[in-house]
Amino acid sequence: MKEEKILVPNIAICIIMDLIGMATYAFPGLGEFGDIAWAPISGFVFYKMFGGRFGMIGGVLNFLEEIIPFTDVIPSFTIAWFIRKNEADKLMR
Repeated sequence: MKEEKILVPNIAICIIMDLIGMATYAFPGLGEFGDIAWAPISGFVFYKMFGGRFGMIGGVLNFLEEIIPFTDVIPSFTIAWFIRKNEADKLMR
C-alpha cells in the first residue's frame, strides 16, 4: 500500500498572503488597480504552496478572488490551509 503525503504549508505564511491581498483596501481608489498586479502573483504563489490539482484549481480561484472587485476579504489561503490540514489529519488516522 502506497503511503500518501499531503503538503501542508505554514499557516503564518497563508495568513500573511491573505493580509497582503486585503492590503489594497488601505488605498481607496488605488486598491483595485493594485489587484491587477497582485492577482497573478497570488495565484502563482497559491499553486506553488499547495501543489498538484488542489493548488492548480485553488490558484485559479485565488486569481479570480483577487481580480474581481470587493472579493479581497475572502481569506482564500487560510481557508485552503484548513482544508489541506483536515485532509492531512484524516490521512494520519
